[in-house]
Amino acid sequence: MSRISRRTVLRSMGVAALAAAATRIPVASAAGSLRAVYHLTPPAGWLSDPQRPVRAGGEYQLYYLHSDQNNAPGWWQHASTTDNVSFTDRGTGIPLGPDFPVWTGSGVIDSANTAGFGANAVVVLATQPTGGDRYDQEQYLYYSTDNGYTFTAYGPPVIDNPDHNDWFRDPKIHWDSARGKWVAVIGRQQAMWFYTSPDLIHWTHTTVFSYSSPNIGGFECPDLFEMTADDGTRHWVLGASTQGDYSGLPDTYAYWTGTWDGSAWTSDNRDPQWLDRGWDWYAAVTWPNAAAPDTSRYAIAWMNNWQYAARTVPTDLSDGYNGQMSVVRELRLARQPEGWYTLLSQPVPALQNHVTRTVPLSDVTTSSSVNLPYQGTSYELELDVTWSQLNNVGVSVGRSQDGARHTNIGVYQGSVYVDRGPSDRPDYTFGSHSQSNAPIDPAARSVHLRVLVDKQSVEVFVNAGHTVLSHQVYFESGDTGISVYADGGSATFSGIVVREIG
Repeated sequence: MSRISRRTVLRSMGVAALAAAATRIPVASAAGSLRAVYHLTPPAGWLSDPQRPVRAGGEYQLYYLHSDQNNAPGWWQHASTTDNVSFTDRGTGIPLGPDFPVWTGSGVIDSANTAGFGANAVVVLATQPTGGDRYDQEQYLYYSTDNGYTFTAYGPPVIDNPDHNDWFRDPKIHWDSARGKWVAVIGRQQAMWFYTSPDLIHWTHTTVFSYSSPNIGGFECPDLFEMTADDGTRHWVLGASTQGDYSGLPDTYAYWTGTWDGSAWTSDNRDPQWLDRGWDWYAAVTWPNAAAPDTSRYAIAWMNNWQYAARTVPTDLSDGYNGQMSVVRELRLARQPEGWYTLLSQPVPALQNHVTRTVPLSDVTTSSSVNLPYQGTSYELELDVTWSQLNNVGVSVGRSQDGARHTNIGVYQGSVYVDRGPSDRPDYTFGSHSQSNAPIDPAARSVHLRVLVDKQSVEVFVNAGHTVLSHQVYFESGDTGISVYADGGSATFSGIVVREIG
């Protein structure tokens, strides 16, 4: 049986029928809020794909897919930020059209006025299903002359669907300064197509990058950028969100390092690396750090998975919304001892500016389980774990008073894992997606963990950030404790610090 792909329902129905078929979000209750404290959430309704922010008017202007009902036809909602932690809702950016919704794409600042809409206009290419036909996904242009607050539709598609097949979507555009032209990469089934343009309006197809074995499905929200690594060398990165679970791989952001010659892509290695090994880091976008654009980029993703995304979730009932973004990460490119290059992730430094209280805790050495003297719901937990010989070691967050409910983060037999199964609720379970695993050196006898806990999520950054695991977790009101555990030997937990984030 074929799986339900992203936006399948949206692509197979007209707008009126879509609205009728979508799950209506209930009115929020007055008590028992589950709304995330330091993650971006919608004011109400459904949130999904983030759109790569642009820097305009002294702020980062971010957009995301939004609708009144779960998985219904929608629009680009606008939020702005100066520090990539605190976001201000700015209302509708690109509205829902009368004939078809707007899907994912990207915007750029046209500083040289190549398109003719004015210097520094914000120009967007976005996928829309022409005439409501899910197979006729084409790329449309919008432009803004007020720093991305309001947009004007250009008219007909600027990139036609070449074969009218499904999966021709999510254009990501950038200025190739070395060659003086715009580049667009568009996601397809098991391939990414490249286009170039002098003016953002007239586009020429140049080449195709294909990857079909192992099967990681279609490419969504593709990405192409250049960075300077920590050894001073320059490298291109090509990435996209994929359905890696077809082949026992992550459902997140796969990427390759390589070279871009102006029309074609060449990878350094055949197989991709992964920017996240959890279940919930999809439709990710990256953008340059304005303070250090060559060496640092930011990244954000939708914390959900299309295997269960369109279900009614606990926040539908408690707060009248469905969906949140991950925290914004800072990415750096680092050369590994083996000679290859990888992206390292850490939460943006500005997150520390939102810490309201710091709680240092005493070191713990145990061969069983110890409850830590702390209770909380929205915090960062940082600690080091060391051991000599044992079977399993880790930390539990969101622990209920009786210990029955918790989410485990640990190391077991050459893997670092997150197991949210014990946090399942009677009204919501992740089923076969309860646990994720990522490889770790089996000879390792220590690990450094940064664990971001919010009311409905856990994000785990391991060591220098080569490995990250991101998950939704719907905690109940009493899930506020932390414990540490070791099995089959003794472990020491040191440097334990909790930073409450408001």
